Amino acid sequence: MRVPFLLVLIVLLAACRERAIQDIEDIPTLATLEDLATVLPLTQNAPPAPFNADVTDFSRIDNNLTRLAGWRYVVTLEFDGVFARTPREIGGSARAEVWFNQLASARRITFATNGDLFGENGQLAYEAVRLGRDAFLIRDAACAQDLNGESGDAQTAADLGAGALIGGVARAYPAGRRATINGQDVYAYTFADADLSLPSITLGDGGVRRVVSYDFWIAPSAAAVIRFYVNLDVENVTLLDSQLPVSGQVIIRYDLHDVGSAYNITIPNGC
Repeated sequence: MRVPFLLVLIVLLAACRERAIQDIEDIPTLATLEDLATVLPLTQNAPPAPFNADVTDFSRIDNNLTRLAGWRYVVTLEFDGVFARTPREIGGSARAEVWFNQLASARRITFATNGDLFGENGQLAYEAVRLGRDAFLIRDAACAQDLNGESGDAQTAADLGAGALIGGVARAYPAGRRATINGQDVYAYTFADADLSLPSITLGDGGVRRVVSYDFWIAPSAAAVIRFYVNLDVENVTLLDSQLPVSGQVIIRYDLHDVGSAYNITIPNGC
């Protein structure tokens, strides 16, 4: 009886070994070098909560800024291309610089456009200031005022923000990179093209808006976007106040500076 028992035991052990090799679920998954190269930066450079998950606060790129004591930002939008379906060249740019003082409820903006994209003259320039409920506007060497919360050109100009010009990102995700930009500890984020909101670009029939490259950096300590750069290819779109559709390249730049600095903002010269 001992010999048959040993034969049965050997057969069972062999079957177990064969089953263990053939059963893929029993084999542990080995991490590849590519996996490790991705996981380590994501872990080591993960932003603090709640910015370590998907971020939905910046559908307008300048959201949350009124919570800070002060700051300054520069935003530009440039276009170089042609009128859609023609060889006729056209270009233009818009630039805004904004200062803020939370304690004084004060805000100052300088805004300027340049180029044929904005009409025959291609030039618009103004300075506007809001002090509490009063707003002042200098344009074409003339002063306009909206006092005690009145609505008008001065109030509208003084409250123009980067979000109205270049939009923002509806949903973004940590990209596993960390840096210091404009004096702030920042983390890189990625997003899908569909989550990019650009109010200054309207697609025409068969229009195309294609993201070529971008940089998107958030400072969790300030709960604010510090840098937002986007390069786009566009076809048959209406851009800003252009009267006819255009095709070409759009370059967007936004940088937030001097976070925490409360600027001295006063009534503009000429008012």
